[in-house]
Amino acid sequence: MVRFADKERHQIFLEPEGLETTEYYANGISTSLPYDVQVGLVRSIEGLENAEIMRPAYAIEYDFVFPSQLKHSLETKGVEGLFLGGQINGTSGYEEAAAQGLMAGVNAAMKLKGCPPLLLKRDEAYIGVLIDDLVTKGTSEPYRMFTSRAEYRLLLRHDNADFRLSEKGYALGLVSGEAYERYSGKKRALAAEIGRLRGERIKPSLAVNEGLSALGTSALAGDVTLEKLLKRPEVHYSFLKRYAAPPSELGPEVESLVEIHVKYEGYIRKQVEMAERADAFESKRIPSGLDFKAIPGLSREVVEKLARVQPENIGQASRIPGITPAAVAVLLVAVERQWRRSGNS
Repeated sequence: MVRFADKERHQIFLEPEGLETTEYYANGISTSLPYDVQVGLVRSIEGLENAEIMRPAYAIEYDFVFPSQLKHSLETKGVEGLFLGGQINGTSGYEEAAAQGLMAGVNAAMKLKGCPPLLLKRDEAYIGVLIDDLVTKGTSEPYRMFTSRAEYRLLLRHDNADFRLSEKGYALGLVSGEAYERYSGKKRALAAEIGRLRGERIKPSLAVNEGLSALGTSALAGDVTLEKLLKRPEVHYSFLKRYAAPPSELGPEVESLVEIHVKYEGYIRKQVEMAERADAFESKRIPSGLDFKAIPGLSREVVEKLARVQPENIGQASRIPGITPAAVAVLLVAVERQWRRSGNS
């Protein structure tokens, strides 16, 4: 009645807690009401008239810092050496807390060693999206890391997580030598197989064309590269293996990577190009202590937002809500002028 007062109905999902239990989690009932009220609420739901509550719902109230007060390393801007991670930064969810805890811990260690922090970009990891959103945009409600928040979702796939992060993790000592060797083997196998598919051709034959017909795709009129054949939506890697097997077994993980890479190559390339264009803005650092009020052409609203967030580069500034492309252009000119005066870039 409080949270969905305008709705006639509200959907509840009953999720089994395990294979060997009769306990269910009622997903969709978020409450901190007294126990007797919770019992009445649950038993008012059709089908749950005789349900027993094994553990009542509860709520936790806690304070938080405005995440715009943090650097991308999760070090606070106001107190050097203080790193924060978890719900204190305005997030909700165990995964979000764990991701921040990892990054805050890594960067605290880097700080003690006198090394640069580990900063993950928006096209490198969902952790990068999470932290960038918090630091540059802030949050007015508990933040969850939905995939819809990431503009490079095609690059941030579960199957290529080791390709995106193993090099960085190994350099910091977070990835073992054994795990790194497995990743390196996958990387070599993927590159070799894609090279083979691009160079090896398959000729039309009765068996091949009958197989293609069974898949619902047109027969070959002439020889084509294996890569071009695999780009067809109906053709999967298993079909190629049948008629043009690789020199050695790749395993299902690498085979899946090969198929994704080939079929979505054009889309992946476009997102990589988008990320590279965005990197040009990320490399334009904003001098520390720059007086935004002294930049002519910036509105009072823009100045207030820039002063509050204190972005480290033009890319971060461009993602602050309310910062227009025109304001970014003015800021870029001012930043380049400032660096020329100081003799830096």
